[in-house]
Amino acid sequence: MSEVSRRAFIQTAAVGTAAVTISAPARAAKSPNEKIRVAVIGIRGRGQDHMNGFQKQPNVEITTICDVDENLFEPRIKEFFTDRGLPRPKTVTDMREIMEDDSIDVVSVATPNHWHSLAAIWAIQAGKNVYCEKPCSHNIFEGRQLANAARKYGRCVQHGTQIRSNPAIREAIQHIKDGLLGEVYMARGLCYRWRPTIGEFPDSEAPDGVDYNLWLGPAAERPFNENRFHYNWHYMWDYGNGDIGNQGVHQMDVCRWGLGVDLPSRVSSASGMFIYNDQKEVPNVINSSFDFPDAGEHGKMMVFDVRPYHTNDEMGAKVGILFYGSEGYMVIDSYSSYRTYLGQNGKPGPKGNVEGDHYANFIEAVRAQDPTLLHAPIEEGHYSSGLCHIGLASAKLGRSLNFDPKTEQFIDDDEANAFITREYRDPFIVPEIS
Repeated sequence: MSEVSRRAFIQTAAVGTAAVTISAPARAAKSPNEKIRVAVIGIRGRGQDHMNGFQKQPNVEITTICDVDENLFEPRIKEFFTDRGLPRPKTVTDMREIMEDDSIDVVSVATPNHWHSLAAIWAIQAGKNVYCEKPCSHNIFEGRQLANAARKYGRCVQHGTQIRSNPAIREAIQHIKDGLLGEVYMARGLCYRWRPTIGEFPDSEAPDGVDYNLWLGPAAERPFNENRFHYNWHYMWDYGNGDIGNQGVHQMDVCRWGLGVDLPSRVSSASGMFIYNDQKEVPNVINSSFDFPDAGEHGKMMVFDVRPYHTNDEMGAKVGILFYGSEGYMVIDSYSSYRTYLGQNGKPGPKGNVEGDHYANFIEAVRAQDPTLLHAPIEEGHYSSGLCHIGLASAKLGRSLNFDPKTEQFIDDDEANAFITREYRDPFIVPEIS
């Protein structure tokens, strides 16, 4: 991409939809025999699962891989392409080259969280369909703009909460809707993951081959630090959302799905940093309670626990969900299995354990150009990610917060509303889309 064209793209894509001079081109539905061309952005962590997932799909080819760390290219090309007898992909460090490539049908976003929404919005505006890793946003404003962009441009945008494509969990949620547990009044989400200390590192120069300016993207200018880079960025406010927004967003999504709710009216989080003295910024222990007073006949409640170290399971679940109803309860103890217990004596009821293919569901929707086929449309991803952001806002402030689900703002609380969005670093500005 020439510097002139890159600058032109920035000027149209970064300043807001009112200034966008090109609209997303219409993409016709594709027959099963037509090849879908994919670009994967971010190839260190979740991007490896994206490459595996898309390479399993018939008539789907990954033609481009993108990362700000050039050191990753050759190992990934060997493992995922040449060793598998597949054509060598194009490599780029600047995702904006992908947005200008009209041959690409799908953009797969597996960057750090602070890039998710902007990368996805740029891709949508360029006419691409998007698979966006969880959480789809770094804050509530970003998620809303991403959902608005998907709707405005009519693109298929799948959120990476893959549990929604597992047949057993879809069956479990249908049991709840059909009344198997009676009136379900509460969901309890568990995120008990063993997380060791990350230690402490001094600021330093970025490694050779890393474009640190592009890595920072929308985030504030700060010196490079090993603990704010590969993976450990999850625990830094500028880039990640802690374990509640890393692992926990999967379970938060299922809690919300089963309760049939979107965003709460009130949240109260208690949190702290325990056990370690290291550079983590996001609390490693968080207990959040969300109230949905207008849901159902009597309202509904969600409780979410994050713990990092030695802990008991709850009915076999350490990373999972429990639903409580007037006629029984349900335990979802993995991404693909559930059990139910009915009546006062907890008689075993229906259960299941079947895994599905989230990428296959996405490709089906892309081929049909029909977002209604998606199991995890981005609007749902926005609500589930938003719950994590709301819970973290309460944890940051150390007090209960009242929230308006319609305006997606905290009520009469300027201090809390400061967390709705962030100051973006020009030109990496998330546009406001209506």
